[in-house]
Order: sequence, then C-alpha cells, then structure tokens
Amino acid sequence: MFTAVVYALTSGCARRHLPPTFGTSPATAHRRFTVWTEAGLWRRLHRAVLDELGARGEVD
Repeated sequence: MFTAVVYALTSGCARRHLPPTFGTSPATAHRRFTVWTEAGLWRRLHRAVLDELGARGEVD
C-alpha cells in the first residue's frame, strides 16, 4: 500500500491509473493517503530523512 501511494506521489500518476501490480484499488490508496496525511506521516518522514542526511553531513 505504501509503495502504491508513494508511486502515485512521485510519478505524477493519477491514483485511478495505478498499475494493478500494486494489488490495491485506487480508492483504498486514496483513503490511506488521506489518513496518513491527517496523521502527519509525510511531515514525520520528511523530518526523519532530513535528520539522517544531516547526521551524514549531506545537507547544505
């Protein structure tokens, strides 16, 4: 599920055009995206990535 949502976000693919290989319906992907957004997942994930890159000295 997570990979389907990230794929739609990063590729620009509309959720209704998700490849069937993800094994999820577009409606389910949309519901999960909404729930995760409301829970602050993307903000926390972004922070974690920046913290990791900062620890490696890879953030300008």
